[in-house]
Amino acid sequence: MKLPDSLREQFQTPLGLLLPIGQDDIEHIQKYVLHDSYIITVGDKTTEKMIEYGMIPSLQIIDGFEKRKKREFPKYGDELELKIDNPATEITLESIEMIKKAFTMNSPVRLIVNGEEDLLVLPVCIHAPENSIVLYGQPNKGLVLVQITTEIRNKAQTLLDLMK
Repeated sequence: MKLPDSLREQFQTPLGLLLPIGQDDIEHIQKYVLHDSYIITVGDKTTEKMIEYGMIPSLQIIDGFEKRKKREFPKYGDELELKIDNPATEITLESIEMIKKAFTMNSPVRLIVNGEEDLLVLPVCIHAPENSIVLYGQPNKGLVLVQITTEIRNKAQTLLDLMK
């Protein structure tokens, strides 16, 4: 499925709560993350930040890039690593299936994407376990926190259905 240019603006609206830069610290994040939350991060910087805070994401989706610049993978080392191909502006069926599979595995799981991981927030929100919180970066704005609810699942599915 490919993101049409006509929908790009619609996809720039955060799916959840935006913690602006400067408020995207551990104190603010902890207000929304319960001790038994299944934490999912999409993006290298977000994953790195959560690991630094000692909040190890159960599912980490990264691509080795930050704002289109190559970077080192976030350091942790105790996660199971899976690899997938997912081209920029697309969501492949392989990616969706791998995300679903990752939710059935012992965490932490790191999904390394050859391509781009940004749009994978949608299938993550659709298939995530009930007690999940998804965190991803909103470039030059801050950190988005998404509590998984039926409403969020439906919104993510609607957006996914708009892709061709």
